[in-house]
Amino acid sequence: MRDRILDSFLERQREEGLALSRASDLFELVAIDPPVPTKYLVRFHSRGMVRSPEGEIVEAERFDVGIRFGPDHLRRVTPYELVTWLAPGTVFHPNIRPPYICIGRVTPGIGLVDLIYQVFEVIGYVKVTMREDDALCLEACAWSRENKARFPIEARPLKRRALRLETREPEATR
Repeated sequence: MRDRILDSFLERQREEGLALSRASDLFELVAIDPPVPTKYLVRFHSRGMVRSPEGEIVEAERFDVGIRFGPDHLRRVTPYELVTWLAPGTVFHPNIRPPYICIGRVTPGIGLVDLIYQVFEVIGYVKVTMREDDALCLEACAWSRENKARFPIEARPLKRRALRLETREPEATR
């Protein structure tokens, strides 16, 4: 038996998530299990930090997370089951230790758009845990304290479209 209230919530999340995706060039949203999606792949094309093969901490612009709404999402939520870090495995952030990502406070019924914004803020170093007793990656935590002047790494707003300049002939020459 289907839960009509949950299905209605999930359908609204899909619509709102796709609307935000259309208004942004910094992420893509893919529903994994239509027609009433509970799982999403969110691919960010925004700036964040990774460890290079040479061991350096460098900027990157592609990050993938999975979002999965459980059957009890409107009543209870487990943050580490809701949002999963997928790639890259070399991500460098105090709030991330693949497959875990700490995005902050998560409550039952939190929406897809809110989750996307929170992950975006973590990737871009807007949200940064600098306390080692609260961090998932202690090395990134120490690095973050030493590099505060670099933050945020991603300063562009999530809801935007890249400018597409068009050249048009003046009216008189047509």
